[in-house]
Amino acid sequence: MSASCRRLTAGVAGPLVARQVLRTGEISRLCGVGMNKREGIVLRGRRLVVLAEAVGRGEGVRLRSEGEDEERVEKWSYAAEDRRRGDLVVLEEKEDGGRCGGGCDGDRRMKVVVAAAFTVVLGVGNRVLYKLALVPLKHYPFFLAQLATVGYVLVYFSILSLRYNAGIVTDEMFSLPKTPYVAVGLLEALGAATGMAAGAILSGASIPILSQSFLVWQLLLSAIFLGRRYRVNQLLGCFLVAVGVIITVASGSSAGVSLKEVGIFWSLLMIVSFLFQAADTVLKERIFLKAAERLKRGSLDLFVVNTYGSAFQALFLCLLLPFLSKLWGVPFSQLPNYLKDGAACFLNIGSLSSGCDGAPLLPLLFVVVNMGFNISLLHLLKISSAVVSCLASTFSVPISVYMFTLPLPYLGVASSLPPGFVTGAVILLVGLLIYAWKPTTMDPSSSSSPSIP
Repeated sequence: MSASCRRLTAGVAGPLVARQVLRTGEISRLCGVGMNKREGIVLRGRRLVVLAEAVGRGEGVRLRSEGEDEERVEKWSYAAEDRRRGDLVVLEEKEDGGRCGGGCDGDRRMKVVVAAAFTVVLGVGNRVLYKLALVPLKHYPFFLAQLATVGYVLVYFSILSLRYNAGIVTDEMFSLPKTPYVAVGLLEALGAATGMAAGAILSGASIPILSQSFLVWQLLLSAIFLGRRYRVNQLLGCFLVAVGVIITVASGSSAGVSLKEVGIFWSLLMIVSFLFQAADTVLKERIFLKAAERLKRGSLDLFVVNTYGSAFQALFLCLLLPFLSKLWGVPFSQLPNYLKDGAACFLNIGSLSSGCDGAPLLPLLFVVVNMGFNISLLHLLKISSAVVSCLASTFSVPISVYMFTLPLPYLGVASSLPPGFVTGAVILLVGLLIYAWKPTTMDPSSSSSPSIP
């Protein structure tokens, strides 16, 4: 027997809410579908939370099917067992052996917390190893960027092929529209290009200040394109996180002066760069949500999104290569020789290997950790939201600042902590706690209601 809960809205008589245990046959009669047919729902020891809403005579019910990390949107007719796709929320299905209430929500929250912590650790490693990777490749940063881009495409396609052969990735996932992936690649390429252009002019201390616009863009875009509505405490928490990062990183520096010196154009260009990056993450979240409506079972594998997105990003970056090479101070005509010399330094061979101590280990470590960071960030986005993934990435900034005060190899003398580091870190933590705080509210569905036989 499967435990479930259902809600019916009937005619003009007003909503009628009831909770009861439904057998498979009762759910079958409620939905108007045959439970043992190939196109129906098959119950296999799962607990169903059925939220069914009458949508009119002869039109059927709305159901939502959702697993631990999956959601499927479909629609059934009362009159026949023909199954039509729609964008109506219908049957929620969760793997759970017992009663699903606060426990399910607690399990999901724990998964998000663990994924966020893992993302923060990889984010710190990503920032530290990028600095270390530039020690042997200090004259070839553009080569390191291209190495990472090509590495992503090769590794992601290899992993995707293995997951397809293992049956994790299905043909149905490959049949989804490719236009959103093209948009993802374009946004990532534009974000990289504009960020490189502005970063070449702006000082290092001013970029963390401008980077907080990334969180603002995500809040706005999530509200516009995903219909998200944020509580006051969430908005306040995001604001405090941004303020904390600014105080932590930029205190005691001449960031404000440098912003005035370079002019408003380059600052606006960097803000536009973060707009492209925020739009990219919100679009990926929308891809997962839309795919959940189209897929009959399972959820879209994140390596499908990563692989296609990276492939189209590499394509657009190739088209922008003359522009990007100029930004890095490499004339396009000299790019082949530059890449050849960068490869020799990376492999630490030949006459150019002098000063390339630490290669190829440090660059490879950076590429591997950066890849893991991007995967964990997308996984966190998939199970939570773009804003939560942004907060986790932001939290790694002050920890990275502290890591650079330690005696790390190849970096020489360790840097000192900014004067406002502790104050900024405290404000950041308070902001995260305020964002995560959820006011206790009464659940209207928990009130006593008549049962439907």
